[in-house]
Amino acid sequence: MSGLTLLGLASLLGLGAGAPLCLSQQLRMPGDYVLGGLFPLGSTSDTEVSDRTQPNSTVCTRFSPLGLLWALAMKMAVEEINRGSTLLPGLRLGYELFDTCSEPAVAMKPSLTFMAKAGSPSVAARCDYTQYWPRVLAVIGPHSSELALVTGRFFGFFLVPQVSYGASADRLSDREAFPSFFRTVPSDRAQVEALLALLQEFRWSWVAAVGSDDAYGRQGLRLFSSLASARGICIAHEALLPRPGASRPRPRALRGLLRQVSGAAVQVVVLFSSARAARALLSYGIRCGLPPKVWVASEAWLTSDLVMALPGMAQMGTVLGFLPRGAPMPAFESYVHTRLALASDPAFCASLDAERPGLEEHVMGPCCPQCDHITLENVSTSLLYPQTFAAYAAVYGVAQALHNTLLCTASGCPVQGPVRPWQLLENMYNTSFRAHGRALRFDARGNVDMDYDLKLWVWTGPRPELRTVGTFSGRLQLQRSQMQWHTPRNEEPVSQCSRRCEEGQVRRVKGLHSCCYDCVDCKAGSYLRNPDDLFCTQCGQDQWSPARSRHCFPRRPKFLAWGDPAVLLLLVLLGLALGLVLVTLGLFVRHRDSPLVLASGGLRGCFGLACLGLACLSVLLFPGRPSPASCLAQQPLLHLPLTGCLSTLCLQAAEIFVESELPPSWADRLRGGLRGPWAWLAVLSALLVEAALCAWGLLAFPPQVVTDWRVLPTEVLVHCRMRSWAGFGLVHAVNAGLASLCFLGTFLVETRPGRYNGARGLTFAMLAYFITWIAFMPVFANVHVVYQPAVQMGAGLFCALGILATFHLPKCHLLLWQPERNTPEFFLGGGPGGATGQGSSGVEEETQGRHE
Repeated sequence: MSGLTLLGLASLLGLGAGAPLCLSQQLRMPGDYVLGGLFPLGSTSDTEVSDRTQPNSTVCTRFSPLGLLWALAMKMAVEEINRGSTLLPGLRLGYELFDTCSEPAVAMKPSLTFMAKAGSPSVAARCDYTQYWPRVLAVIGPHSSELALVTGRFFGFFLVPQVSYGASADRLSDREAFPSFFRTVPSDRAQVEALLALLQEFRWSWVAAVGSDDAYGRQGLRLFSSLASARGICIAHEALLPRPGASRPRPRALRGLLRQVSGAAVQVVVLFSSARAARALLSYGIRCGLPPKVWVASEAWLTSDLVMALPGMAQMGTVLGFLPRGAPMPAFESYVHTRLALASDPAFCASLDAERPGLEEHVMGPCCPQCDHITLENVSTSLLYPQTFAAYAAVYGVAQALHNTLLCTASGCPVQGPVRPWQLLENMYNTSFRAHGRALRFDARGNVDMDYDLKLWVWTGPRPELRTVGTFSGRLQLQRSQMQWHTPRNEEPVSQCSRRCEEGQVRRVKGLHSCCYDCVDCKAGSYLRNPDDLFCTQCGQDQWSPARSRHCFPRRPKFLAWGDPAVLLLLVLLGLALGLVLVTLGLFVRHRDSPLVLASGGLRGCFGLACLGLACLSVLLFPGRPSPASCLAQQPLLHLPLTGCLSTLCLQAAEIFVESELPPSWADRLRGGLRGPWAWLAVLSALLVEAALCAWGLLAFPPQVVTDWRVLPTEVLVHCRMRSWAGFGLVHAVNAGLASLCFLGTFLVETRPGRYNGARGLTFAMLAYFITWIAFMPVFANVHVVYQPAVQMGAGLFCALGILATFHLPKCHLLLWQPERNTPEFFLGGGPGGATGQGSSGVEEETQGRHE
């Protein structure tokens, strides 16, 4: 180990002195089975390939440290397998690694070389390639999807297994177009699912989507756009970056693209692009002073030196994206140091010259001339986050398939004819293998199932570090405490076209994008079932809800309750009315033989008072929950007692009219019919007529108990519904007729001097009746249906109180405080002279006959 350390120090000193290396000579090694490798060891200028007019050789001038690390990871895996005795005991794998320059035109030359017949630089043209044995058994690479879409069809024609360590385009999973393609990274579909989960987690629903104008960018952008709309994510602007070296003016196109992105007021840009196209966009954005944004990077440029080394990149905002989670490879860094140290050792380089394969350089040219002029500093940064496990695992996947094809055991592999690529391909499908302790498996579409790590660029120097801030394994898990944003006070950026609706509001979309909307309150009687609903849901008939509600509530039955303030007030009024009735009735019974009571009708007056009390008690049917029986009984029990009271008053009015307005001879004949049994028969007749009208009204228009869901917003109204005003009028017909006769009989009567004016009391009593029930009609018709029973209660009580106050209470005053006026002369007109004396004697005769 100490010797290796010294060798490393010597190599570093040699590198520092600028001595050339022989690293490019370590990219080939012979073996029983040779694997081809396609790696982006360098790159060309933007115009060098696009401006080609002849199919000449292309020189890759720039150096790509990541490409070299991927190549060394493959080399390390092959050497491990050759040293081991598990996979291919007794066999030796070889490799030939070539530079693709990240260009399809460059990648095709080594691809053709791989398909050349073993020992020959040319591809043989045959009708049947079943027995054809090309130079390589399988191909590892390329890294780019754009290159893999070209080489995949080429190798697919020959059914040569190809395992990419970075091509993620979803089209490559098509078994018909790419039957021999496999990869050790997830497809773009899995990456897009992870990106959408990230946008949903941060509620970034208003984003710009930009892709490079190549197969990778176009397909990734199309896939992202198709899946984003189903996740509620709106793309404010979608564009393709102009291709490097395109004929159209790139600055003008980039300026227009950045102007549209800024004009869309988005804070998040999803950049699904190759590294070179991303560098072109971001460098122009730096020069134009584009405001900082969140850049959601695709895997192709998240770890690219072309972008990470851009001056001023830190001012562009926050960069984050997903990388496949590989197994840790702690020995890889020391392996890279060892290879660099050996590349600076002249004795080691001389031994490579002696063992160099005989492939003419004039056919392929130097594999990687720029690799011989690097220093450790060129790869030290990339070694921090090498992401080389995919290239390492690809070799183990091929080796496991070869192990299965050769039926190898721990003791060795049976001797048989050489395995051809199409035979190996048959064992590649659904192959399970292990790489650095991690179990992997190629599925039927050539993909492997791998989790993602969410990486965030954290600036601690001139280049960013990659910090793991989350994972995605079908579900996103974030470490929010590790997030570092470009915003003031490290607040999470917000990228939404419209503010998030508050609770109980739905979105009313405006324009073409579903993310641009107005928030509309759910009205009373509806609610928001789910936060993502576009319409409010109506509550059930037996439910209610306030405005902007998330739930519905059950309706409570509403009726005129006993505890209602209006009912309590009416009950107090009822108590007053009953008290007055009882007091008056008690006084009348106690003074039943007095002239005052006899002038008021005697027993008929007491009967009228009792009926008035019953009318007051009938109002107790209106409060409380209505029932069919109470609805049927309300009107008859209120108006029948009123009929009894009014019929007795009408008889008194008739007596007054007969005595005052008719000649004495007529008065004597009619007086007998207005008293005694005939008077009671008249009262009974009035009651029977009222009862008949009430019964007919109930049969023709029966009131019903109704449950009304529409009248009250939060309760259900239970009430007695009057089916017809005609039936209601029939109930009042008899009483109105009696009151009219009574009023007409007393209105124009002149009371003789010195006598009690009974006509005036009756007139005012009938006025009280008419005023009460005439006022009742408009009030009852216009008041809220909830309080209609209270209006009927009030009308009954005010009518009774009006009759008491105008007709009976003045007589109670005379009985209690002016008893000296309770004389036959004052009430009955007794004394000498005329008609009054006759009237008085007639009353006395009736009284005497009743006593007998």
